[in-house]
Amino acid sequence: MDAQLTAAQLEALGHVRAAAGPRTDPVDAVVTINFHPDRIDAGGRTVIAGLLADGRFRSQFETGISNGGLTAHPGGDRDRWEERMFGGAYQRPGVVPADRPKYGALDLRRHPAGAARRFGSAHLRLRPEVNTRATFTLGDSFHEPREAGVFDALAPVLAGLADHVAAAGPLDDYVEAQVHGPVDLARDVAALVLDDSFAGHLPAAETLADRYGIKLEWRAGPRLSPDEIDDEFRGPEVRPLAVLLCERWSRPFVDAELIGRAARAAHADPERLQLLKYLWHTLTVHGG
Repeated sequence: MDAQLTAAQLEALGHVRAAAGPRTDPVDAVVTINFHPDRIDAGGRTVIAGLLADGRFRSQFETGISNGGLTAHPGGDRDRWEERMFGGAYQRPGVVPADRPKYGALDLRRHPAGAARRFGSAHLRLRPEVNTRATFTLGDSFHEPREAGVFDALAPVLAGLADHVAAAGPLDDYVEAQVHGPVDLARDVAALVLDDSFAGHLPAAETLADRYGIKLEWRAGPRLSPDEIDDEFRGPEVRPLAVLLCERWSRPFVDAELIGRAARAAHADPERLQLLKYLWHTLTVHGG
């Protein structure tokens, strides 16, 4: 393994490996971690600025922010799931928030937006060596999946993959990865991939890439005009919100940068942030 792991992290990996069954041939895929680079963290920084300053990607147990459900606290849903999944390794005395796993997805299809785009427009593409200290589940841990494995024993996960992809829909059709140990930018990250709507808006990204020796890549991000929004997908309130944002900032269409701008302006308004999350889901699925 390429990182020094704590006793809790080694125990968590061993617990999953013991139940995963016989070894299998490794698949040709790496882990990606999706995130919104311009959201505000608990310290008042943007996520990209936090990455630049810290040199590590941190879990929601540390940051206090999430693009899914914020349940990473003792007794919360994520804490309970991790207790079951990893045999209580992270509930032992002396375990600190930094010890907890970091969540991504196994990019089996090499999607240009990353393997779990519902969680953000940007993603870190990790180096293959990180695979050896990751565990994997079929589907998001929010649903408490039972199928789990490690990279060289993935049979429990791959066996149901085709059915899972067919049933889950485009936002949930991924294999979740839990990376044990730190995600160090200089050692563990091969590339930072950004939506091109942020070009000129995230100067910290270029500094980050230079400082930590990471390749900076831009991808063509989705755009969606308000009149293209399907009211059935995430509810009838999403279209009026898109109209409002386009009018406020004089834009002809919604993109990731516009949603992020609105999220920063509404960072203390949970209801508006939830609607903006639905707008992001709509954009990433239906945008062109």
